[in-house]
Amino acid sequence: MAESSAKPATQAAGAPRPRRLWEIAQLPVLAFLTAFVVGGVIIILADLDVLTQFQATLSSLGLLGVVLLALAVAVVAISIVVNRNTSRILSRVVRAPTPLQDRLAGIASIVVGVVVAIALLRAAGFAQALDAAWAAVRTAYGSLLEGALGNPADIVAALQSGDGQQLNRALYPVFDSLVTSTPYIFAGLAVALGFRCGLFNIGAEGQLFVGAITAAYVGYSLQGVPAIIHIPLALGAGALGGALWGFLPGILKAKVGAHEVINTIMMNYIAFRLSEWLLNGPMKRPGSVPVSPTIEPSAELPRFFADPNRFHLGFFVALGVAALVYWFLFRSTWGFEIRTVGANPGAAKYAGMSITRNFVLAMCISGALAGLAGANEVLGVNHNLALAFSSGYGFDSIALALLGKSHPLGVVLSALLFGTLRSGGARMQNVARIPVDIISVVQALVIAFIAAPAIIRAIYRIREARGAEVVFTRGWGR
Repeated sequence: MAESSAKPATQAAGAPRPRRLWEIAQLPVLAFLTAFVVGGVIIILADLDVLTQFQATLSSLGLLGVVLLALAVAVVAISIVVNRNTSRILSRVVRAPTPLQDRLAGIASIVVGVVVAIALLRAAGFAQALDAAWAAVRTAYGSLLEGALGNPADIVAALQSGDGQQLNRALYPVFDSLVTSTPYIFAGLAVALGFRCGLFNIGAEGQLFVGAITAAYVGYSLQGVPAIIHIPLALGAGALGGALWGFLPGILKAKVGAHEVINTIMMNYIAFRLSEWLLNGPMKRPGSVPVSPTIEPSAELPRFFADPNRFHLGFFVALGVAALVYWFLFRSTWGFEIRTVGANPGAAKYAGMSITRNFVLAMCISGALAGLAGANEVLGVNHNLALAFSSGYGFDSIALALLGKSHPLGVVLSALLFGTLRSGGARMQNVARIPVDIISVVQALVIAFIAAPAIIRAIYRIREARGAEVVFTRGWGR
């Protein structure tokens, strides 16, 4: 009888309740949605047509319009006050309101307030200005989604037609987003692994450059080699080049305590100048601008579709590497030591773990992962090395690793998000005439809301989980 009534170990008194998947995902999802709402406000404020409409309406506003405008502002203010006091108000209606009921009531108060305020503004004469604002946001985000994921109507028509070329064109945006996400996966894993060891590898961009240099050299210098040998050699050369560029800051950090942030920043500029010298000298294609020779076809990562679709094998290699990094960090002895050193170097040293070895190992693996990002771009996309070929993947990966909480799965999801936003941003700029910098603003807002979860909890009235949150976020960004 005692055995049947005993609580499981995980449900013992004082033990934190295991968090469900939706509890873990709700903060990032709400941060993402909130960032897009704030981004929509910025798009409205940056649209000259919308501002002109609002200005014209304000200049011709009568007494009734002023009264309605004041009422709209008052309704929004009241909805915010009600949102902050839903627990007290709801307790008078429901005897014991649940946290979900409290949250839904708070959200409903804001939604109702905004709807009533919009109705009052339209009655005051702001209808054209509001329609223009909605059109600006809809056009901007519609073109962003279409540029990142394609036009659903075109995809359905291509599927119904059975024409391979038409389907290839319709699915081009989806696969191009995956192509853009691939270097983000490699570089994000590089920075995340450094975070796990308590190291801030800000040199992923330089390691990416060196990996691209070594991969390009092996790609065009070896001739007559079958692809099954040439591709692994070129990828391995890229990883080795990045590992070497990570080894130097790692050994300096371990031996003399030189800060890795300063050293990796310096190594970045050395890599940039090294690539310029090589592309203007030993690696320059004869009779051309500073660009390397084209790599051999046997070194190219296979593409799955005809031009212009660039989707290639590198995406699946990146997913495989992410799975390998997960196994290394959470299933191997070395990975356990790296995480222990990152969480508490003093305790790790007391337990007999080598701080020096783990610092050097973490920086080498981190550099190798960043080097694979550069090799992927050379072997899978560009097929040569040019000046300033990177689009800042190494620097963006720092924010990406933070957003993914230094977990391989989180890094992959964050990389897909960043790749999708970057791929769709170009169409948003061309179609909606919205600066592509808005995408960077949205990314920054997502990261800010993730880094400061108290903001999202305050907006959506989410209670902080006791114990579980500490376990989930421990060990990143140290």
